[in-house]
Order: sequence, then C-alpha cells, then structure tokens
Amino acid sequence: MTDAVQQRYARFAEREAPGRSRLYEEWALGVAGDPEVQAVLARIPENRRQPPLVFAVTRMLGAALTGYDTWREFVLARADEIVDECAARGLQTNEPLRLAPLLPVLSEIDGPIALLEIGASGGLCLYPDRYSYRYLSPDGVELARLDPGDGPSGVLLESEVRGAMPPVRLPEVVWRAGIDLLPLDARDDRDRRWLRGLVWPGEEGREQRVAAALDVVAADPPLLVAGDAAARLDALAAEAPAEATLVVTTPGVLVHIPREAREALVARIRSLSARWVTIDPPALLDVWQPSIDAEGWPGFVVALDGEVRAAADPLGRSWEWRAAADGVAI
Repeated sequence: MTDAVQQRYARFAEREAPGRSRLYEEWALGVAGDPEVQAVLARIPENRRQPPLVFAVTRMLGAALTGYDTWREFVLARADEIVDECAARGLQTNEPLRLAPLLPVLSEIDGPIALLEIGASGGLCLYPDRYSYRYLSPDGVELARLDPGDGPSGVLLESEVRGAMPPVRLPEVVWRAGIDLLPLDARDDRDRRWLRGLVWPGEEGREQRVAAALDVVAADPPLLVAGDAAARLDALAAEAPAEATLVVTTPGVLVHIPREAREALVARIRSLSARWVTIDPPALLDVWQPSIDAEGWPGFVVALDGEVRAAADPLGRSWEWRAAADGVAI
C-alpha cells in the first residue's frame, strides 16, 4: 500500500502542484521519499488520501505552512487523528467566485427566487445577492460592477470576460437552502478552518475571499440538510415559498456523482417546477442544447435548464458568453 501512496504523491508533485502551490509541491515530494509518512497515509481509505485532502486536514488540525520537515513532525505526532479526520471527510470546493459566470444566467430568471443548491458544502454559493462583482476585459477594462443595495460587500468577485458582456443584475433571493453529504456550518471554527484549509497555499486572494464569504453566511445561515440529494431533494424543494421561482443549482458537484446516480438526479431536478443552473465539464452530460463539441469546448459549460449559456473556467476566474448559431453553441 505504501507503494501506491508513494506513486500518488510523486505524481501530484510532478503534474498537479507546480505552478499552483510551491509548498504543496514540497510536501508531496517529501511524502514520496518518506516511507514512514507513507505508512501513516496508507492507513487512510484509498478514496480519502488525495494530497489536497490530506494537506487540508493537517492544516485544519493546526499544521503550519512551513517546510516539509516541520510538517512531517506534525503528521507523525498526530497520525491517529489525521487518519480519522481524512476517513470522515471529502474534498469540498466551496468557491463563491463560481457565481461570477452564473450571475448572467440568474439575471434571466424572474424573481423573487428561492435558491436550492445541491452539494452546498458551507453554502458560500447561496448568496449571489450579498456579494460585489467586478467584470473585466482581458486587457483590464472594467465592463461592469455590481454591489448589493446596502453598499459594497466584503466579498468581491472579480472575473475576466472574453467577448461580449451580457446583461447582469443581482437576484432577489427570498429563501436559500442546500443539500450536502457533509454540510458545513460557517459559524463553527473547525468547519471554517476546514474550508480555508482546502485553498492551496499560493492561491492569492482565494483564502481571503472564502473567509469573507464565510462571514456573510455566518451572519444569516441558510437551511442546510445532510443526506443524499436524490433522497432529500423533493422534500426540501417543497419547503420553498410558493410565490418564489425555485432555482436549483449544481455548480461543480455532478462530476463527483457516479453516472447512473447523476443521470437520475438530473432527471429528478428537471421534473420539478424549477429552473436549473449548472456549471459542468462539457462531456459530463448529454443534455446540452444546442449541442456542443466537448473535445473543443474551452473549460466548463454554464447552462440554464440544459441550454448552453457560457464557457467558463471551472472556478469562475474567466468566462465567455456563448450565443447559438444554427443549433450549435459557439
């Protein structure tokens, strides 16, 4: 089992960490050459020992962002606790910046809206009306800026727009709820440290954005329920105010659900009296209208009720509004 750990961490250090986090590259290289630490990590279930998850758990437990030798001492001293925490957790990318390419889609929907997110994690993507937005052209020209009615938010979502800038407005959200296998509480210090620890060292501005969003959520927590989305969706949707348009969002979560269950969940969403907003890899679903060339599609697909709206960076850092021509998304 230690051979599998060694190979996994060597691969991460070589292919995934460079250019994104020098510290995680150093830690992964250290693990790849350290049989004693490998033996600790081999005790973690195979689907819970990904480097970003293990590194985030150690940070949540108090590991400092220092060199490998210090991190190694922490791992060996807290081995049992690290193994237990990793076995109980999964990666939860709760990135509010994804709302930047989703806002033009939400702007198409008549309000007020009731927002229900599947895979909500800590609920940071349930507050599109509470954040500020700044849209920039590739050469840095400001194309649009929006702030909540009570003034600029502590959360500024800055995103690059390639091509035309579609109309945007802040939605009127009157109800917000989410489903997650392991929902997180923005008021809980341990959950806050966990979400902040999922941000890789070196990703400038992202940890500060997540921390600021956690403060927004903690001040007015959403309704978050634990469980499988397919089992909980209908009952939770029924709690939405009847006078509001129900909007179900699945930003980046469907890729983590096995194919058969994913297709069943999408069918269930589409059976509701609701609008569906998502951002997904182009080859993940076969519902896109108009059809797209998945191999040539740049980034993820942003869609409303399966109808293609934009091509976007998976985390919302940049995007391009896509019109339709002759039945094919361009």
